[in-house]
Amino acid sequence: MKSMPASLFKARCLAIMDDVARTGEPMAISKRGREVVNIVRPEAANRAKFPQHALRARGRTRGDIVSPVLPADAWDALARRG
Repeated sequence: MKSMPASLFKARCLAIMDDVARTGEPMAISKRGREVVNIVRPEAANRAKFPQHALRARGRTRGDIVSPVLPADAWDALARRG
């Protein structure tokens, strides 16, 4: 990850954002030698926080997902209650 001081980022903000968007390499911005901000592409940020996002739109629904799997008379718990 590249790093730069805030004063340099302030002078070249738009060019740096274009560079991060094009290359995908994050940029760390520091203030008085302490890192305060990381600039990353949005899809890279989502992937880093939530690995489940990689599975989005990959599942399929097969069959009826609303009705019970077994009919009500096949349930032992209901038969014993009566």
